[in-house]
Amino acid sequence: MAKELSGQRIAFMASNQGMEQAEFTRPWQAVKEAGGTPELLAPEPGVAQAFNHLDKGDKFPVDRAIADANPADYDGLMLPGGVANPDQLRTVPAAVQFAKAMFEAGKPAAVICHGPWTLVEAGLVRGRTLTSWPSLRTDIQNAGGQWADVQVQRCTAGPNVLITSRKPDDLAAFCREMVAEFGKTPVTDDTASDDIAQEHQAQLNQLRDEPVRSSHYDDRHLQTEQRDAE
Repeated sequence: MAKELSGQRIAFMASNQGMEQAEFTRPWQAVKEAGGTPELLAPEPGVAQAFNHLDKGDKFPVDRAIADANPADYDGLMLPGGVANPDQLRTVPAAVQFAKAMFEAGKPAAVICHGPWTLVEAGLVRGRTLTSWPSLRTDIQNAGGQWADVQVQRCTAGPNVLITSRKPDDLAAFCREMVAEFGKTPVTDDTASDDIAQEHQAQLNQLRDEPVRSSHYDDRHLQTEQRDAE
């Protein structure tokens, strides 16, 4: 694979528990093979526990806590699936704000399976066309988006390009489209980076006083309630 992502840093954002392993590792490897630098962001430092459907998979080191990450430092956003993963992530204000900042800065995003739940929470699907795991269809439509049952959906009807896919079986096509789109993105210049960072910090400061929402999922539920897993 050509090094079309040389110099690019891609944020992989997931919760500390529940991401679908293949939907994390295969896009991660695709970014690396294309010369990019992937970084794992999660709500808490330490590790992220992945799952293979209902069973615990490997643990992966977290590069940075989401609240400490600057959207200006990244050239693209990737959101893996897994049922519990976005169900938790969408309750983390810093994660929702990070996604908003990346979209508003015009940076491309690649999202698969249950990953669009975080976009729904962030109000980022209105007027967009995307695909997902089928159970998200109603959520996406209720949030003002259009849902398509296709292997890969590329949407340009917004501030950024949004690449989405339905499930692990779509990963080969998803990774190809993701790398191609990320490769079109110029590295953010210093002036734009400062503007993005300042706006993001202002939004985070406003969020600090908001109450923390809880997720339906916790360690007790992860093994028994991922019935809708990819």
